[in-house]
Amino acid sequence: MYDSLPRYEDTLAPYACRPSESRGRVFKEPETPNRSCYQRDRDRVIHSSSFRRLKHKTQVFVYHEGDHFRTRLTHSLEVAQIARSVCRSMHLNEDLGEALALAHDLGHPPFGHVGETVLDDCMKNYDGFDHNAQALRLLTRLEHRYASFEGLNLTWETLEGLAKHNGPLVDAPIDHKNPPADLSFGFRDYLPENDLELHTYASAEAQIAALADDIAYSSHDLDDGLRAGLFEFDELKKIPVVAQVLDEVKWTYPNAPKDVMIHELVRRMINRMVADMMVESGRRIEKLAPTTPDDIRNAGQPTIAFGKDMGEAVKELKAFLFERMYRHYLVNRMASKAKRVVTDLFDLYISEPECLPTEWNERAQGAGTPETARVVADFIAGMTDRFAFREHAKLFDLNRVSL
Repeated sequence: MYDSLPRYEDTLAPYACRPSESRGRVFKEPETPNRSCYQRDRDRVIHSSSFRRLKHKTQVFVYHEGDHFRTRLTHSLEVAQIARSVCRSMHLNEDLGEALALAHDLGHPPFGHVGETVLDDCMKNYDGFDHNAQALRLLTRLEHRYASFEGLNLTWETLEGLAKHNGPLVDAPIDHKNPPADLSFGFRDYLPENDLELHTYASAEAQIAALADDIAYSSHDLDDGLRAGLFEFDELKKIPVVAQVLDEVKWTYPNAPKDVMIHELVRRMINRMVADMMVESGRRIEKLAPTTPDDIRNAGQPTIAFGKDMGEAVKELKAFLFERMYRHYLVNRMASKAKRVVTDLFDLYISEPECLPTEWNERAQGAGTPETARVVADFIAGMTDRFAFREHAKLFDLNRVSL
């Protein structure tokens, strides 16, 4: 057993997830002397192939558009930093919060949300595609690193938090042995093996990871958009909370260069959002008076949240970014290309599965079948942006000889 575990657990709030009270792993494993179960989960995520591939997966800008824009990997690291810091400040389990933050985007296919939308459309006759369910599928089925089991054999709390970090997936308890047909495939496939109680909220640590994601991507996309010249400071005056912070920065540092102004704006935005989340969450926790993690799960509403004003401000910021950044013509041009790449690859692989790499073709069960469609979706979802471009060029550039 982890020697420092009792001392560490003494520092946690009563409603924090404790390693000593974990519901464990599907495949039993002995504990290690120097790491808690949630530390091991975090480490397994970091060492996974899926995590490494995030380096070349789009956040907003495809990898070759600039070395300084964020990728899924750098975004995940930034989410983890925020989640860990907040968990520590609120006396929650920072190892679990970090593990969830690092794992939350593993199921995204290449080319960001555009890639997911296109892949889901390709799979509309084959149970669809959902990046959250795909992350669960990766961590429980597709990662092959251990001789004793498929996946990474993570703890119940990590898998639960990954599945439900945005809230319950169903309205009432279900028979997990026979999940409802409207659940995404990845959940239906896994639930008979391990009931993740999809009708409740997740732990406080998972809820923190979810809001840390909101904080990171809204503030850092603001950073990338300014640096890319998609919009300017003056246009941000339409968003009151950003305008307030921008005025504060300009007043404090009137002669600062643009790159410093951007950094000051973004870091202060993050600080405001984090501070607001902690105040509102503290108020909700005081009212709920939870004494166990299950009290958080069964609260009937999120326990970790922004206050009303900040919640509206974050919505305004997201709406601005959607209109001025995610729909910018430069982003749209790459999105258009990405749509064609994903669609072409899917159509080819499902009609000619023999074009898949040998280990993937062996899993296929004939052209056009649902089983082959899922194999193709798994293969494409695991691609990085650059690998998808290379595969497309190999298969559709008739003048290219090398494969």
